[in-house]
Amino acid sequence: MISFNYETEFKIKNEEDYVSWIASILQSEKKMEGDINYIFCNDAYLHKINVDFLNHDTLTDIISFDYSDAKTISGDIFISVERVEENADEYNVAFETELKRVMAHGLLHYCGYKDKTEEDTKIMRAKEEEKIALFKKD
Repeated sequence: MISFNYETEFKIKNEEDYVSWIASILQSEKKMEGDINYIFCNDAYLHKINVDFLNHDTLTDIISFDYSDAKTISGDIFISVERVEENADEYNVAFETELKRVMAHGLLHYCGYKDKTEEDTKIMRAKEEEKIALFKKD
């Protein structure tokens, strides 16, 4: 089950479109849907998680806790809406595009993609673009 939780004023307007999109990402990676929770929050909320659980005293746009097994994808994906807004401005893209990139990014980690090396990052970015393109066009 895919769920959206809000620790901030932000709300996804068309949740059912996002649920369908996330399911299509999993299908394209030949993975099964488990329990996937997206938690939208602000910088302070995500910073506290970063310090408390990862011992990183930095701001970030996403932190994910992976509970997946070999084929079934499950986890908690925390996203700072403030970081997404700032990144969208910095990269000169629409907020919705950057949000989709970050949402796909968390899932792609669960599917086994990494971004620690330059080569892994190139693959991850290409996969993010591929998955954004799966979103239902209006």
